[in-house]
Amino acid sequence: TDAKGERAGRFERADKGTIFLDEIGDLSHSSQVKLLRVLQDQTFEKLGDSKSMTVDVRILSATNKDLASLVAAGSFREDLLYRINLIHIEVPPLRKRKNDVPVLADYFAGKAARIYSMDNREISQDGKDWLTNREWPGNIRELKNLVERTVLLTTGETIKAADLIMAAGKNVNTEKQNSSKGTLDDMERSMIVRLIEECGGNLSKASEKLGISRTTLYRKMDKYNIQADSDE
Repeated sequence: TDAKGERAGRFERADKGTIFLDEIGDLSHSSQVKLLRVLQDQTFEKLGDSKSMTVDVRILSATNKDLASLVAAGSFREDLLYRINLIHIEVPPLRKRKNDVPVLADYFAGKAARIYSMDNREISQDGKDWLTNREWPGNIRELKNLVERTVLLTTGETIKAADLIMAAGKNVNTEKQNSSKGTLDDMERSMIVRLIEECGGNLSKASEKLGISRTTLYRKMDKYNIQADSDE
C-alpha cells in the first residue's frame, strides 16, 4: 500500500541462511497454504509480482501448542506438519530443568539493569532458592517478567527472596501460581519515584537516567500524581 520502493521480504533475505518461525501453531490457514508451497517448491512470488523466486532456506519453527491435536481439530494442516517436523526437539518446561532457573534469573536481572541504566543487581542465594522452588506455569516469560519487576521495585544491590515475594504480589505461603499482581503503570510509577529520589529531586538527571525528555517526565509525573521539589 503506497510503497515507494522495492523491499526484500524475510524469505528473500534468508536465502542461503536460516529463518526462524515462532509460534507457528498460530499461523492462519491461508498462511499455512503459502508456507507449505515455499517448503515444497522453495519458490514464492513477491507481493505485486508474478515472477517466482527460488530460495535455499533452512526452516526452524517453534510452538508451545500440540500440533498433532491441532491437526485432529482441523486447525493445522497435516501436510504442513509433516514438512516442518523433520527433526523434532522438545524443550522441557522450566519446572523440569530447575538448574536453569538461577542462571536465567541472573541473566535477566543483569539485562534489566542495563536497559534501565541502573546499578547491577545480584540475586541472593535465598532468592535463587525461592525462584528454583516455584513451578513456573508461564515458563521463561514468567521468570523474566518477575525478575524485571523486582529489579525495578528494589533499591538495594542485592535482590533477596523477600523482594521477589513482594514483587510477585503474593504471600510466601500462597500455593497458587497465578499471574503476578501489579501493572506496568505501577512499575513505571515506582521506577520514576525511585529515580527522582536517587537524583535528589533533580528532574534533569532523572529524565536522563530514564532516557526520556523533561517534558515527557513532567507528563508522566502528572499522570501518576507524583509530586517532587524540582532541583535543576
